Amino acid sequence: MTPDEHGTIVGTDGLARPPWAAVDPMLQEYYDTEWGMPVRDEQGLFERISLEAFQAGLSWATILRKRPAFRAAFHDFQPDIVAAFTEEDVERLLLDAGIVRNRLKIRAAITNAQATIALRREGGLVDFVWSFQPPATPQPQTHAEIPTTSAESIALSKALRSKGFAFVGPTTMYALMEAIGMIDTHLVDSHRRGSSGVWVAPA
Repeated sequence: MTPDEHGTIVGTDGLARPPWAAVDPMLQEYYDTEWGMPVRDEQGLFERISLEAFQAGLSWATILRKRPAFRAAFHDFQPDIVAAFTEEDVERLLLDAGIVRNRLKIRAAITNAQATIALRREGGLVDFVWSFQPPATPQPQTHAEIPTTSAESIALSKALRSKGFAFVGPTTMYALMEAIGMIDTHLVDSHRRGSSGVWVAPA
């Protein structure tokens, strides 16, 4: 594998990917099939928000490796079930070595499930989050050109906090926006650029 002049790495399969997705088979699969694809269902979006919160301070590879255990522990991130978790559930989860055992993050997932349910009265989490989609998307040539926040991620963070959400800082929300296709930060010569259908790939 060799990096080209734009910062991607061309793999043995001839496909160009960013360095973070070019070596680890698990990350490569995630990049090729999930990352940057639109998520427009409540349960899926709640899961992404939850996992982004658990990722804070850790690598995404760590979270992805633990995702099956997270899904088991949090009942596939069904908001109605997680919202009903008690302190006994918190203590149970703190003993689960398969997940990230952080009391504040576990409680945030419960709080965010309750906030997700409350948002149904205002049209729901999906419409709320996607209403912050920007009018344009970055066109990075290299990883260094990818922002870590934006005016929209700052506004989304503030809006979600006003609705009772926790662990939804501007950087975390920018990562969410990337992951669910609200913005396309695939490097311009990546084989995945424009794959979400949300943004037209540059000619």
